[in-house]
Amino acid sequence: MFTGLIEACPAVHAFDRVGDGARLVLDPPALAPDQPAWEPVLGESIALAGCCLTLIEIDAGGRLGFDLSAETLACTWFDALVPGRRVNLERSVRLADRLGGHLVSGHVDAVGAVAGIDDANDGGRVFTFEVAAGFERYLVPKGSVVVDGISLTVVAPRERLFDVAVIPETLVRTNLGNAEVGQRVHLEADMIGKWVERLLAARDGR
Repeated sequence: MFTGLIEACPAVHAFDRVGDGARLVLDPPALAPDQPAWEPVLGESIALAGCCLTLIEIDAGGRLGFDLSAETLACTWFDALVPGRRVNLERSVRLADRLGGHLVSGHVDAVGAVAGIDDANDGGRVFTFEVAAGFERYLVPKGSVVVDGISLTVVAPRERLFDVAVIPETLVRTNLGNAEVGQRVHLEADMIGKWVERLLAARDGR
C-alpha cells in the first residue's frame, strides 16, 4: 500500500531485456531532507512511477535492482526506460504513518499521456492528461487520481481529458519537472471508486 507522495526520483542506471522480461537497476535514491533515513531491504515492495515492484538486489554501490515480468512491460510504459531517465519512487506505507495523499495500491490501471503543459501564475504548471478509453469514468471533479505514482487532484474532467495543477514543490520532487507533451504516464484510479463500481455491478447483475 502507498500514499502517492513521492520520496525520491532516482535515475535509471541500467535497463536490460532478460527473455520476455527485463532487469531494471536504479541509481541510489537521494531522499529529500525531510524524509527519514532508509535502509533498503531485499524483498520489500517499492512503487516506481506508481507500479509496485519487489526489490531483488542491492549492489555494493547502493543501486537497487528489480525484475520486470512480461506482464509488467505489457501494462506499463517501462518498455521505454533508458539510462538517465528519472523514475518516481515511494516506499510502502506503514500502518503508523500519516496518510498524506490517498490510498494507492501500486497497480497500474491504464497508461495515459501528457496532452498539454501550461505555466501557472504561482510558479507551478497546469498539466492536461489524456486517459485510455474507459478510464474516464473514474475522473470525478476534485477526486483523486495517481499519475506516475503521484497523488493528484482531478480538475475539469472532460471526456478523456483532465487537468491537474502542480505546485513548484511537486515539480522539483518528481519527474513532472521535466515531463514533455506526448510522454506516457501510468494511471491508477481511486481505489474506493473502483470498489463501489464493482459492488454496484454485482448488485445489478452486471
